[in-house]
Amino acid sequence: MAANQIGEGGGWIDVEVAYALPERQWLIALRVPEGTPARTAVEQSGLLDDIPELDIDGSGLGIFAEPVSPDAALAQGDRVEVYRPLQVDPKAQRRNRARAQRQTKP
Repeated sequence: MAANQIGEGGGWIDVEVAYALPERQWLIALRVPEGTPARTAVEQSGLLDDIPELDIDGSGLGIFAEPVSPDAALAQGDRVEVYRPLQVDPKAQRRNRARAQRQTKP
């Protein structure tokens, strides 16, 4: 790739792509052109080859626990995290816990 096609700054950056399941975790180091979108880094990581059913659009992405758009440009040292969809709504879970606690009190 020619230098003028690499990205705005013309250089390369080191980033990581992370994904976790209860039984396995992935942490993939990549070198990508400066300004690469988060989604592109996930695609280039090979994660979708390992987990073909992974839906990036339905999962959500973040950089160091901060949600970001799939189009967010990456910077040196960023860790792109692919989030799993929630199994239970957090508000419903809190309501259920509170209800259970009220029922156990004398």
